[in-house]
Amino acid sequence: MLTTTWSQAVTDSFIRRYPIAADMPHHKKRSWQYENGCIFTALERVWRITGDKRYFDYIKSNMDLFIRPDGSIATYELNEYNVDQINQGKSLFVLFEQTGEEKYRKALERLIAQLKGHPRTSEGGLWHKKIYPFQMWLDGVYMTAPLMAAYAGMFDEPEWFDEAANEILLMEKRARDPLTGLLYHGWDESKEQQWANPVTGCSPHFWSRAIGWYMMAVVDVLDFLPEGHPKRGQIVGIFYRLSKAIVRMQDDESGLWYQVTDQGRRAGNYLEASGSSMFTYALAKGARLGYLDGSSLTAARKGHQGLLDRCLKTGPDEALILSNTCSVAGLGGDPYRDGSYAYYISEPTRDDDPKGVAPFIMACLEIEAESE
Repeated sequence: MLTTTWSQAVTDSFIRRYPIAADMPHHKKRSWQYENGCIFTALERVWRITGDKRYFDYIKSNMDLFIRPDGSIATYELNEYNVDQINQGKSLFVLFEQTGEEKYRKALERLIAQLKGHPRTSEGGLWHKKIYPFQMWLDGVYMTAPLMAAYAGMFDEPEWFDEAANEILLMEKRARDPLTGLLYHGWDESKEQQWANPVTGCSPHFWSRAIGWYMMAVVDVLDFLPEGHPKRGQIVGIFYRLSKAIVRMQDDESGLWYQVTDQGRRAGNYLEASGSSMFTYALAKGARLGYLDGSSLTAARKGHQGLLDRCLKTGPDEALILSNTCSVAGLGGDPYRDGSYAYYISEPTRDDDPKGVAPFIMACLEIEAESE
């Protein structure tokens, strides 16, 4: 019998198994990177709700492996111009807020310097990486937009609200499929990539985790975006519209979502934990805050139960483990990833992947808050 909440039970299992998040077995080396940021964001939410100092201390000790006294960041390279490198910076806000130490503010300024100089599309959208010119991916909106909005609020620089809103709106404008209402994983303004549709520039398939990144970005940015911001209503509207499309794709039997979102039980497709967790989180939070209606909450409850039933297991050390998370998926690169259906179902799954565990914890928090 579980004597604590699922959110705390899974968090406690994770930090017991992985005292240093950057040293997880699948990481090639200890580095500043977006997966660390995912788990620290989830732990901050658990800390704020429980007040248990262990969670804050975990974030601080892990972040201090990288943040030097002068605010420089170990293993981080600004000139890489990689939006993934922004995500771990989200934890700098709570560290600065709680400690007042200038090194955390200075580290934030380094990330903001990257964003100021980051290469952009003709409409001002951030390239996903310097090595992927003129490309925007859904993933990148989550990596950057919530940090921009939080920075705008904490340091009274409202132009960053506009930047965050622009990332959300431009990605939806370029990636949305009018037939399904879903968003394609990536968009190439230059239309030079093999994976890019020669007319639209979009990649050929819908990947659930990519759409999940985007939905989490939107609902998290809305935490900071002022009620009077001129783009706020439009952002709430596209979030509502996308949520309807996502609920239509939910598997009736399991309550989960498939790796390739719209392909259901096509051979090789599978029910995937990270995308399902992200959708569950975004739908539940959106319903709680009034952006979405009751049908979204119903879908979120069903998704949460499906995750408990089908993706959560107990390891030999009695720790809880989240399974069925796609290890990685991208576009282009070397070896080349063509965005085909065969590609998305070929990437292996992994247990305890932060990209699944973090949104699962946050989904649990939302369901738990709704149940109180």
